[in-house]
Amino acid sequence: MFFASRSKMEMVAPDKALPGRPDPLPTADTHFLTGIPLKSPVPEGMAEAMFGMGCFWGVERKFWQVPGVWLTMVGYAGGYTPNPTYKETCTQLTGHNEVVRVIFDPAQVSYDQLLKLFWEGHDPTQGMRQGNDIGSTYRSGIYAYTAEQEAAAKATKAVYQDALTNAGRGAITTEILPAPEFFFAEDYHQQYLAKNPNGYCGIGGTGVTCPIGTGVTA
Repeated sequence: MFFASRSKMEMVAPDKALPGRPDPLPTADTHFLTGIPLKSPVPEGMAEAMFGMGCFWGVERKFWQVPGVWLTMVGYAGGYTPNPTYKETCTQLTGHNEVVRVIFDPAQVSYDQLLKLFWEGHDPTQGMRQGNDIGSTYRSGIYAYTAEQEAAAKATKAVYQDALTNAGRGAITTEILPAPEFFFAEDYHQQYLAKNPNGYCGIGGTGVTCPIGTGVTA
């Protein structure tokens, strides 16, 4: 997952992206830990969220450990290539980000709480990389399913930027966009660190607390 070329840190132009394919890739049928079907619809009363924070193996583990999170899955989003493979995304020629899609119960865990985990769980100032993982597939991103989620993401970004600035850190590079189409990653990527407990996890935070909580966002 290590890329050294500077070109890997630039988004591919749409007309230069790989063509992809019309049909979805095969993936796991169920969540490795819970047995819930990965392609379950969002249950009534629950909501969904999508985040990019670097290598999706470690990111997914962060979210499946949160009480109130019902289902997690990893995939590719935010690019141009339909139904990309992992090898294709690694070329940085699809435009996609490695993302985690989360289905959660707002009665147990709020979107603000998920945002707090997002901001503190990685370094959102690094641009097209996260630690040693370099490339547009590792960029920081919040992909909002509702206008309320987008507003919350922007409000907490401002709060966390103040905290980072006070700590002498740089500017946040996180993209905040409407949720794009989600393409499932291959079977072996789903819940990778549950299947491989000693596997690679390349994400790390800034060490700066994100001071958000009840009442910070609308």
